[in-house]
Amino acid sequence: MNSLLKEKPAILGGRPLFPEGHPEWPFPSREVNQVLQEAQKSGLWGKYHGPYSEQLQQELTTLHQTEDVILCSSGTVAIELALRGLGIGTGDEVILAAYDFEGNFKNILTVGATPMLVDVDSRNSNLDINLLKQAITGSTKCILVSHLHGGLVSMPAVKKLSEKWGIPIIEDACQLPGANIEGRIAGSWGDIGILSFGGSKLLTAGRGGALLTSSPQIAQRARLYSYRGNEAYPLTELQAGILLPQIKTLQKDNLKRHKNVSHLLQQLGEKSGLASFKNDESTNETTSCPGYYKLGFQYQPEQFAGMSRARFCQSMQSEGIALYPGFRALHTIHSQKRFKQFNELPIATACDLNLVMLHHPILSTDEKNMEMIVRAVSRIQDHADEIIQSEPLHHEDKKSNDYSTE
Repeated sequence: MNSLLKEKPAILGGRPLFPEGHPEWPFPSREVNQVLQEAQKSGLWGKYHGPYSEQLQQELTTLHQTEDVILCSSGTVAIELALRGLGIGTGDEVILAAYDFEGNFKNILTVGATPMLVDVDSRNSNLDINLLKQAITGSTKCILVSHLHGGLVSMPAVKKLSEKWGIPIIEDACQLPGANIEGRIAGSWGDIGILSFGGSKLLTAGRGGALLTSSPQIAQRARLYSYRGNEAYPLTELQAGILLPQIKTLQKDNLKRHKNVSHLLQQLGEKSGLASFKNDESTNETTSCPGYYKLGFQYQPEQFAGMSRARFCQSMQSEGIALYPGFRALHTIHSQKRFKQFNELPIATACDLNLVMLHHPILSTDEKNMEMIVRAVSRIQDHADEIIQSEPLHHEDKKSNDYSTE
């Protein structure tokens, strides 16, 4: 292969920068393997109740400084239990960002309530707290806050509004377990915190979730709903066991991802065509440390000769880099009869069109790989015209992927 061909992006026949593809998740773990062997020998893997679940609840209680933890089968179920624990139902409105995980929207509908969609901040594509106050009505019974793609919502500001109006908060921390938000751990700001242990998550048990609360009333209502003679939405004892060693290394792993993201963003610079999220000044590194389950960017097609987002993502995937279009904005995929909205949602609409997400496993590797990502972006940019003129894209721009689960 001649040197000129090597410099071409993989989508044009060059050698992929990551010929073995993106790192598979979860990574092999001696500690997790030890739990699996111990569970097999002792028979704990088949128990309804056992020490692993109790220990996991204690670890999460201590980490989040909360009174109660309800383990369940997914983060999606945990959101539903949270809504039911708050007594949310028909005639109630729940505020959430118009750019959010679809399951949150559907859970609100499931309990009979109405989603009230609020636009997102142009700096970080997360809930715009400046619009939050204006979206509150007499029917507002809950604020559901998600922190997505390395973005953070200023929880003290949300908490202040919550306390003034007497509206409870559900804080969805599924994408950033162990992250710090203005001096407190993510998931500990709201009346209820939510975690996910899905197969692609930073803490993974294949499936699973948790509801965190210090309210006995909320916990009791959630338990009464889910108990049907046994647990309707259980986390198994085996799943609880394999989460325990992951929690012990969570802070170290988060710091490594944070360091690599900082290096990546520094190397990308301002003209890469990928605009990184900018959190509020109050959420600086002295009091806050984001989580990076997905690292979000606003894709700027003008920096790539007008290349479509889908074609750019396909070009990055050809290099072996797990980069995909973001979530669909909620107002673009649901009937207007099913929700209310505060305004025209222009920023969320822009996210629907231009946001891209880098999946996290590569962020747990090393700085050399961060520089290879930058190199991939650069050579796609250098050959943008040729890529556009090459074979057209055959799949949909909104293609789903394996990493957009609960």
